Amino acid sequence: MEFFLDTADVDEIREIAQWGILDGVTTNPSLIKKSGRDFKTVVSEIANICAGPISAEVTSMNTEGMVKEALALKNELPENVIIKVPCTPEGLAATKQLSERGISTNVTLIFSASQALLAAKAGATYVSPFIGRIDDTGADGLQLIAEIMTTWEQYPSIKTKVLAASIRHPTHVLSCMQLGAHTVTMPTKIFRQLISHPLTDKGIKAFLKDWEEVEKAGHA
Repeated sequence: MEFFLDTADVDEIREIAQWGILDGVTTNPSLIKKSGRDFKTVVSEIANICAGPISAEVTSMNTEGMVKEALALKNELPENVIIKVPCTPEGLAATKQLSERGISTNVTLIFSASQALLAAKAGATYVSPFIGRIDDTGADGLQLIAEIMTTWEQYPSIKTKVLAASIRHPTHVLSCMQLGAHTVTMPTKIFRQLISHPLTDKGIKAFLKDWEEVEKAGHA
């Protein structure tokens, strides 16, 4: 499974990248706005920290505008930047045109298996189902991951990766692993929760205490 970080905070990306397990980064206009910095500057910095796919989202709502933006971004930003496109009819058309040009895409705001399949047919590199937002409505976001993965099993020719997004807690990550999702993207907080466990902390404390006693005995 690929582990992506969902943020535009460069310091957070540097922190997680140092762990040696970061496969990519997803951004969106809201995250860029939160950073308070220039879009292209931030994405370029991120792409230079993490060698994996860096999703940069277009903001045009028509196909021509999306393709124009995407080509400009690919021309101006590092090679590992991929284009994030909304799952709309215009977005699918843009995805098709970009895929024919060999440009990788991440089709976002997926809320049904049919949307995911249509995006895959258009040539999307990734599809991003938003499981946390589905949970917010009272439905089960993980059920969508299960439906998409079942659909993918029926059509082995599909090469599009399922990128679970809107991750709210570590259990989401574990469940996505078990369902076979190819990728998850999550906030820094979730990365920290994944690596943390009270028994690990307790064990380290006990080992260090025992080692301290061993050293004392050695110097006695």
